[in-house]
Amino acid sequence: MEVINQKVVRTDNTLLAVTHLTQLLGYAIGFGSLIVPLIIWLSSKDRVEGMDEHGKAIINFQISLILYIIISIPAILLLGLGILGLIATGILGFILPIVNAVKASNGESPSHFMTIRFLS
Repeated sequence: MEVINQKVVRTDNTLLAVTHLTQLLGYAIGFGSLIVPLIIWLSSKDRVEGMDEHGKAIINFQISLILYIIISIPAILLLGLGILGLIATGILGFILPIVNAVKASNGESPSHFMTIRFLS
């Protein structure tokens, strides 16, 4: 008997929600908010339904946050506008993963608020 490579795609909303919540590792331990979701996305994008869409949204969001931080640091010299940018980035980076985790657990698509699409 010959077995052809069969890919079983399963629905796992809990894993999708946990993947979104791993973005908060940057607030808890200082790093991992990009690396951990990237590893989860790459290892399970073909096996979990919706993981490819959510993983791309997470990576795009994290790269966008890094870009906003890089832009905000020199903008501190412009009347302190960079400080407002850093505060807004910190708040956005904390709230949006939680919102997307709730959406993922309900089987909805992630929010792309303030996200630059690097991966489509």
